[in-house]
Order: sequence, then C-alpha cells, then structure tokens
Amino acid sequence: MRQTLSARFAAVALLLILSPGVAQAAQCEAPPASDDGWAVAAPGDVGIDPDRLCALVPRFEAWTEADIHGVLVVRHGKLVFEHYFRGADELWGMPLGNVAHASDLRHDARSVTKSVTALVLGIALGRGMIKGDLDTPVFDLLPAYADLRTPEKALITLRHLLTMSAGLEWDEDIPYSDARNSETRMDFAPDPVRFVLSQPVAAPAGEVYNYSGGSATLVAAILKQATGQPLDVLAHDLLFSPLGITDVEWVRGRGEPFAASGLRLRPRDFAKLGQLVLAHGIWQGNQVVPAEFIAQATAPQINGRGLYFYGFQFWLGRSFVKGREIDWSAAVGLGGQRIFIVPALDLVAVVNAGLYRSELQSWVPRVLLNRYVLEATDAAR
Repeated sequence: MRQTLSARFAAVALLLILSPGVAQAAQCEAPPASDDGWAVAAPGDVGIDPDRLCALVPRFEAWTEADIHGVLVVRHGKLVFEHYFRGADELWGMPLGNVAHASDLRHDARSVTKSVTALVLGIALGRGMIKGDLDTPVFDLLPAYADLRTPEKALITLRHLLTMSAGLEWDEDIPYSDARNSETRMDFAPDPVRFVLSQPVAAPAGEVYNYSGGSATLVAAILKQATGQPLDVLAHDLLFSPLGITDVEWVRGRGEPFAASGLRLRPRDFAKLGQLVLAHGIWQGNQVVPAEFIAQATAPQINGRGLYFYGFQFWLGRSFVKGREIDWSAAVGLGGQRIFIVPALDLVAVVNAGLYRSELQSWVPRVLLNRYVLEATDAAR
C-alpha cells in the first residue's frame, strides 16, 4: 500500500503519542474462558509483561483516529489478551455506524480472505482433490476458458496465482470505490473468471509481483472446477469445521463468495487461523493443513511490495525490538486487518480496525505489534 509523506508524519506522531509507559495500564487478566476451543491464561503466565501490553488499552481508547476495533494475543497456544473498542465500522463498504465491538461480533476480514483461500487450496492439494500440483498450468485446470489461452498465458500456474506473479495487467492501487480499480471491475463483471483471464499480459509469469485479487478468484474457480463445491462450502468442510469455527459470513457476487475479500469472522476465529499457521497446520493435535504447504506459504517466494517478501497469499516482514530482529508472516486486509504470526516468540497477534480509507491503516497495526505486543514479550527483551 502506498504511503504519502503526510501519512509518514502522522505515523511518527502516532508512535510518540502512543509510546508505552506514559499512562497507567488497565488491569491485565486472562480473557474469559469459553467453549470455543481456546485455552486462556494471563499474559504474565506466558512471559508477557502485563503492564506494558495492557497499556495499549488507554492509549487506543484515547486515540480514536486510530479506529482500532479489537486486539488479541496468543502465546504458547493460549489466548492471553483480548480487548475490544467502540468505533465506526463497515460491512464490505456499507456503513454500520458506531459499533461496540465484541468477541461475538463478526468483522470484515477483507484481504485476509486471500490467505484463507490459499489455505483451502493447500488442503485440497494435500488430499489429492485437484489433479495437479502447484506447477500445473491454470488453463489445464479451467478448461472452459481454453479460448483465452495464449502461449504467454499458458505458462501461468497455481504457484503464480499464490505469489501474485501471474503477469496479467492489474491495478488495485487506486481506491476500490473507483470504477477503474481492477478488482472492482472484476467483481461487477458478468464472468469474473473470464475478466481476469482476459487481461493483457504485462510481464512473464513468475517474474513480477503485482497485487491482484484476481488471483484468489481464479483459485476459487479452480477449486470449484475440481470438486464441484464453491469456496464457502469447501472452507467450511476442510478448514473451519476442524477449527470449530461456526459463525461465518461471506459477501457474495452473482451467488459466489468473494474469494479475495468477502469473508467475515469473529475475532477469536481470526486468532485460530493464526495459531493454525504458527503450529505448522495443526489445531488441537489434528493436521488440518499440510505442514509442507504452510512452510511454503510463509517462506519468501517473491519480492513483494516495498520491503516485504511474499509467500503464498501471506506477507512476510520483520520488526526490530530491543536490539533484536524478529521475523513474522501476516495475513493482511484492507482497513488494518492483521493476523501476525511470530514463530520465534511462539506468538500470534490479531488486529481488527476500521481504517478502510485512512493512510494510517498500514502503520497502526505495526505500532500495536512493535510497541506493545513484541516489546512486552520476554524473549524480545
């Protein structure tokens, strides 16, 4: 996401205003126990400084422009922090007003949906539900679109879809409210799959990263072609059900769930997805996603936007905390939706926010991660 100079100044101001230690932290106890599959513990029980971590509560209650809706932290497989804020929200662009966010309310995932779509594909490949592998050409898997095949497009594979390197012309840098945005055009096209595959070739497949919601749309179409089931049904059967995720909503177009951005989940279920990835595809002893796929999904596959590497629909970044470099991978969604996965600290952090049109949306989640969560964790100090 592009950042203007004003956004950078605003981010610096945010770092100064929200630095830990200025105001007294709220009492930091274990999140409430539930029957949703989460074990809970207090931050101090898992090596997290409760005062430093919970200082985020008064800071972000005061800094309303940050529009944070919820923050959750998981360490050593236990949910250790969970706090919700009041703030303006949307349902896929439709205003919901000022919402008192809570554990039982669904929240837009936006492009975190792409990471979920990739995980469903990983499961399907692992089970042999797709006749091919990551290097199978897309047109071999979508025979109904053979008329669009060219020598250049014939080289596009599943791997290229997962790494945003299909090489097709695509522009999502302009606002999604602008009819020229490629994903917006795709979503309103009579046949979104045909729209994607009809785009001109801009670069050889596999060579250039270019962010594209069309990649997830093609993955969903390939899954449906192979199994006869739409993405939402496959996600329920292969991914959500094994995790005990039951309260799911999909925004749809022409009856199909939007594979790039249409998912809505409860915050604790965002955290389950992060823990699943952190644990190499295992949830409560059950191998849900093949470990090999998780390893590839969270490893550098291509140079992404800015300083980020990119895996299989996961962003790969790093933080510098107390003199130590800490690598992480993340599912990233418009507005400040984040699932940060930090293997070196055995930690997951979830952020939900309403910064859908704000230049701060890429900065605020990192402030939360770096200045509060990571700085509070013992192995980072």
